[in-house]
Amino acid sequence: MTGSLQVAGRRGIIRRYLDHLPVTDSTPIVTLDEGDTPLIRSERLSAEVGADVWLKYEGLNPTGSFKDRGMTVAVSKALEEGSEAVICASTGNTSASAAAYAARAGMRCGVLIPSGKVALGKLAQALVHGARVVEIDGNFDRALAVTKGLAAEHPLTLVNSVNPFRIQGQKTAAFEVTQSLGRAPDLHLMPVGNAGNITAYWLGYRESIDAGWATSTPRMFGFQAEGAAPIVLGHAVEEPETAATAIRIGNPASWEGATRAAEESNGGILAVSEDNILAGYRGLAREGLFVELASAASVAGLRKLHEMGVVEPGSVVVCVLTGHGLKDPDTALRIGTPPIAATSTDEGSILAALGIG
Repeated sequence: MTGSLQVAGRRGIIRRYLDHLPVTDSTPIVTLDEGDTPLIRSERLSAEVGADVWLKYEGLNPTGSFKDRGMTVAVSKALEEGSEAVICASTGNTSASAAAYAARAGMRCGVLIPSGKVALGKLAQALVHGARVVEIDGNFDRALAVTKGLAAEHPLTLVNSVNPFRIQGQKTAAFEVTQSLGRAPDLHLMPVGNAGNITAYWLGYRESIDAGWATSTPRMFGFQAEGAAPIVLGHAVEEPETAATAIRIGNPASWEGATRAAEESNGGILAVSEDNILAGYRGLAREGLFVELASAASVAGLRKLHEMGVVEPGSVVVCVLTGHGLKDPDTALRIGTPPIAATSTDEGSILAALGIG
């Protein structure tokens, strides 16, 4: 066989939504075939809360998180503008995505991370894709401040969610939800860290009406961990603490966008406990979905809204699962059942170890 192989299906979000993104014929498309992630109905959660609950599993993007949607647009536009290098601050997922898309584009990538605060799976991704990773003393907010300064003074393209092209790419997840359901959900629930994603979904739902994929918008609810809940508290948190590292952010860059999404949609930004996030994580695993811990904040939030009487019977609810569980294998190993040492390899011993018979 000669010539190029034409593959149907996923071709990346820029080609799928070309008319809805800020790109032109001269934009070089840097893609890893991101997007088109599954919307999975949760029978257990639907029965538990008396609603129709769907899980948007963004962990099946190429680098394992929703960040790829924004990064394909941000890096494509950076390349179009002649940039040779991108830079970001990260708690992990942004660095993994930026490094992969920069490698795809043949660009250099610099990453600043809080020392000792990034899950191993995410750090490994950034390193293997060739990013130059610098650990700094201080938290994510300090890392972002430094990267903003560097990008302002040097020929570097900042690809954190303050980059408007990131928001444009991430809004496509809302397009996919409305197209899959044939409508917008009644409630949309998601984790909130740096708050760019809830900002993007709200934009996407509003544009879905213009595109004819929906006739209404959902109530938007974002959930922060109790130890890292600056929007809920109304002030920055100097030392945010949560095991859900992806949302361990004390001063979200897209704070205003998140609060606007919540207010305009008659939703809210609420806090959920570590125990409830962990319960959500375990429950998703029992449904066959391996997510990183921060993803489970949306499920913890669903249960909180149910207790508050917000989830109306029969309503349609979408919970976003932002990242894959292999991003943070340490959590799974810490709480999972450890391997059992068999006393011998005879059949009886193995059956006993397996708890069978």
